Amino acid sequence: MLTDDELRQRLRDLEAFNVERTETARNAEKLGEAVCAFANDLLDSRTPGVLFVGVRDNGDCSGLEVTEQVMQTLMGFGRDGQVLPLPNIHVRKITLDGCTMAVTEVMPSDNPPVRFKGRVCVRFGPSRAFATQEQERRLFERQRRVVLPFDQQPVSGATLADLDLLAFQSEYLPAAIAPDVLEENGREVEHQLRALKLLSPDGVPTVAGILVLGRDPRNFLPGGYIQFVHYAGTEVTDTIRDQKEIDGSLSGLLRRLDEILELNIAQRTDLSTGATVVRPDYPILALQELARNAVIHRTYDGTNAPVRLTWFDDRVEITSPGGPFGAVSIANFGRPEATDYRNPVLASAAKDLGYVQRFGSGIPRAQSALRRNGNPPAEFQAQADFIHVRVRAAP
Repeated sequence: MLTDDELRQRLRDLEAFNVERTETARNAEKLGEAVCAFANDLLDSRTPGVLFVGVRDNGDCSGLEVTEQVMQTLMGFGRDGQVLPLPNIHVRKITLDGCTMAVTEVMPSDNPPVRFKGRVCVRFGPSRAFATQEQERRLFERQRRVVLPFDQQPVSGATLADLDLLAFQSEYLPAAIAPDVLEENGREVEHQLRALKLLSPDGVPTVAGILVLGRDPRNFLPGGYIQFVHYAGTEVTDTIRDQKEIDGSLSGLLRRLDEILELNIAQRTDLSTGATVVRPDYPILALQELARNAVIHRTYDGTNAPVRLTWFDDRVEITSPGGPFGAVSIANFGRPEATDYRNPVLASAAKDLGYVQRFGSGIPRAQSALRRNGNPPAEFQAQADFIHVRVRAAP
């Protein structure tokens, strides 16, 4: 974090390229664009950008009351999925020379270009704008310097022919990119795929590209599917009632998953309250959140194991290859404040396609749905090489 003296110096420099000032936090579009532009760091300064909230353009104090709502608005840009990939930001309330303000420090992203609501925002000098095609290309080329997440690495042997470009243009692009950006001329399909990290700088489909748009993802990633088994009983030795392998591109796989969950959830009659109440043995929302998490956050590197979804008469169990990642550990797994992304591009795609409501909220949303339906809380077992969750049927 910058020191108070460093912040004072930034605040007084009215021509600084890495500073933005605003009197209030009411204009969420302006704030989001500023965070996005600082994360992209077009000038490659490798220094944090600073957003001062509660300060006028000339550096004078605006007298803003920095409430908890203001702080939550600013912190939301680092976790709610409006800015993708998620930026590394630090938000704090400080007082400088008698002026109370909210300060948001935004670190340059190792994974540009970063988008806010489908637009790539950049800064040059004290001005902010949406990136041109050439500026996007410059940002994308910068990824060569860093070790990329596995889902952003090129897939050996894959070509554009292995991607469903029609689905990309008709389904994914309208969901991921702002309409006015799509209307611009001169953006070829390859450029759009590169900007969304579905194609490498060398024109090879990435792991995320194969998972999101692949015609046959298992041809390159053998474990990229869900193994579903429904037993007629409570043990794996009981008769198998149904079994399927759910595969395909991300949206097709998740749509088939939803259909199978709905077909297998039974309605139960509860007479314990004195009135007849019909309720599902599992709330669909809870199973969706937990199964989608398993698909999005699993490891696809170095394993041929699928996600396993096992249905018993009294419980549903989901096993995901790969243990906790990054800032998430075995000790803090499941806590709302503990979030990290093994597959950031895949997670962004799931968010764009509407399968993720808010990053970091999947487990809390699932637990809340189970509680409302009368189910016991989901039980988690986090190990170094897998995550296992057990959901018990409503009594």
